[in-house]
Amino acid sequence: MTVLAAGVLLGAAAAAQTQLAFPSAQGWAADTPGGRGGRIIRVTTLAPEGPGSLLEALETDGPRIVVFEVGGVIDFGRRELKITKPYLTIAGQTAPSPGITLIRTGIDIATHDVIIQHLRVRTGIGGARREDGWEPDAISGQGAYNVIVDHCSLTWGIDENLSASGPRFNGSTPAEWRKGTSHRITFSNNIIAEGLAHATHAKGEHSKGSLIHDNAADILIVGNLYAHNYERNPLFKGGARGMVINNLIYNPGARAVHYNLIAEEWGTHPYQTGQLVLIGNVLRGGPSTPPGLPLFMLGGSGDVEIYEEDNIAVDWTGRPLEKFGRYTTAQAAILSITRPTLPTNVRPMPAVDVQDWVIRNAGARPWDRDDIDARIVADTIEGRGAII
Repeated sequence: MTVLAAGVLLGAAAAAQTQLAFPSAQGWAADTPGGRGGRIIRVTTLAPEGPGSLLEALETDGPRIVVFEVGGVIDFGRRELKITKPYLTIAGQTAPSPGITLIRTGIDIATHDVIIQHLRVRTGIGGARREDGWEPDAISGQGAYNVIVDHCSLTWGIDENLSASGPRFNGSTPAEWRKGTSHRITFSNNIIAEGLAHATHAKGEHSKGSLIHDNAADILIVGNLYAHNYERNPLFKGGARGMVINNLIYNPGARAVHYNLIAEEWGTHPYQTGQLVLIGNVLRGGPSTPPGLPLFMLGGSGDVEIYEEDNIAVDWTGRPLEKFGRYTTAQAAILSITRPTLPTNVRPMPAVDVQDWVIRNAGARPWDRDDIDARIVADTIEGRGAII
């Protein structure tokens, strides 16, 4: 039996044992029910609140599937959305053209069993000043689990565009820390682009793609386009564990993929070794990328286990780049490991196929892209654009 045939049989057996969130769902969160079996709630207005609004649907109790009878822009006027009630599916693909775009907002997921598909979230400054404290992610998990963010377009974040976060040390053991923060999360087929470099974040420069916070575990990042983010494409922090598979990373600034355990943030807590699987990713330098940027860089003070297979890294002119580098003088080490078991429904494609696949499939409504997504994709194809 070939490896491919064996993989197909194993995948079929796994699917037979559990119902997937949707047929192409992947990762440790692939079997989340989301709002399956619950109420169908129809969004009938582009107003930010009130009857028929998205906000009303998010605040409804019980399992629910949110569908849209309207398409267009919902302006939340610098109000962040907080999802605190579990068992939710947001089906942006149900909206008529041009789909749903949320502006002057960010979504915090602070619960479990949530599926978000085919939304655009374009956070932006929205008229804020730095002293106003306006620092949202486009979408963030805050101690969330069993979450899938799939086929979304996430741009102009003030903190990150897309992240999995939460408390570092919720509990008394490392196992409890991992359960007490975000875990079992999939970020698939998204456009994660143009984090704003000089907006309203208190730290100043803050163009960031994705942060996987300390001790977050079972995180799958697959099939995404990262474009024009200065750092965190993505960043895994101390003790975090996950897989980065078949992503296209275009025109990063100081870092592409990186890992960093910051000693000052861990204090007297024992350092935990992170784990990162890198399979079939493509890094392409662009106009904002410094010469010689590696695919992966190690910073900080903690060790990380790495499995690396079939990744491509080239500069703006197509010359090969190193796979590994460092931005620390501490004794932190990259520890090579054997290939771990891949989670549900994950079947990596060859890296040589990734660019075309991601260009065709990433983002909200790839069959109906808006002008912003179309521009970001064109930048990626043509090797142009910049961090903003």
